[in-house]
Amino acid sequence: MKKVILSVAVIAILGLTSCKNEVKKESEATNTPEVSKEMAMANTTFGVRGNCGMCKATIEKAVTSVEGVTNADWDKDKKKIVVSFDDSKADEMALHTAIAASGYDTEKVAGNEEAYNGLPGCCKYDHAMKMNQSGEVKADH
Repeated sequence: MKKVILSVAVIAILGLTSCKNEVKKESEATNTPEVSKEMAMANTTFGVRGNCGMCKATIEKAVTSVEGVTNADWDKDKKKIVVSFDDSKADEMALHTAIAASGYDTEKVAGNEEAYNGLPGCCKYDHAMKMNQSGEVKADH
């Protein structure tokens, strides 16, 4: 009789320990999906007028201030920018608008005149300059 009671007690203890581990594993599994949410990433390229390294810094800072933007690279020679962003948080027009607010023309939005007037002299670009160039050098004949 003592062996039966002892056996039941051991099984009960093992059972409780096993339940605690299952509950812990279940709660850990519940938290995992929140950590591994995937972003809906998009890339876009469009023209932006500008002249120099200071322009590059201002343009990239403006566009990376948009929520969801993860990377931006403006090419001063080609007058174009490549932007990576989470398209569930931002759209392409928000990118154009942010850059224009800093004083720079994009393919779709003219730069804010007041912001443009506040740019350093080296950043005062020609409003007629070509944007989104291929980078090919053409020889003059």
